[in-house]
Amino acid sequence: MRLETAEKCAGGQKNRPGGAEFIQVTPRTAAKGFSFMPVVNDTVAIGLAAYYEYVAVQLHHWVDPLSNEQFWRKPYVYGNSAGHLVLHMTGNLNYYIGARVAETGYRRDRDREFTDKQPPQKDEALRAFDRAIAMVVATIRKQSPTDWGKAYTAEREPEAADRFQIFLRCAGHAYHHVGQIVYLSRELART
Repeated sequence: MRLETAEKCAGGQKNRPGGAEFIQVTPRTAAKGFSFMPVVNDTVAIGLAAYYEYVAVQLHHWVDPLSNEQFWRKPYVYGNSAGHLVLHMTGNLNYYIGARVAETGYRRDRDREFTDKQPPQKDEALRAFDRAIAMVVATIRKQSPTDWGKAYTAEREPEAADRFQIFLRCAGHAYHHVGQIVYLSRELART
């Protein structure tokens, strides 16, 4: 890859807000027939897959000790139970990555993720979450260097313009909810 500063790319102009420069990365070949893109693709795929697996390990660390009753109990009058957050993360991954990238045919009922009056048992909810993580990891590993930049659209997701962005946004979203689950689990352990 060749890195060029904004100054060079813009023909020497330096009028950037705050004097900031950006770096434009342009693919090049180092030797005849060698491209850096497969290496970048492997790095992205390995890193993202490992992060999703880390999210699953962290989730299990905090919810495995909970009883089924604790898993579904809301320790506060506001907010959600750990169980409903797990249903929400599962639905999120199955829709945004499963249905929209892996083309699994998944149909999401987002509202039910938070309001299901007869939710599954804790173990069943966690198995569904683990299957969603496995599907995401498998889908990540199937992406070619050109797949990451493919256009992406989905309901309620105006910000992710390509596949890389949706994988990144979903990883952040999942870990955000793991953070909430940490807080809920600690509160449930006190009661």
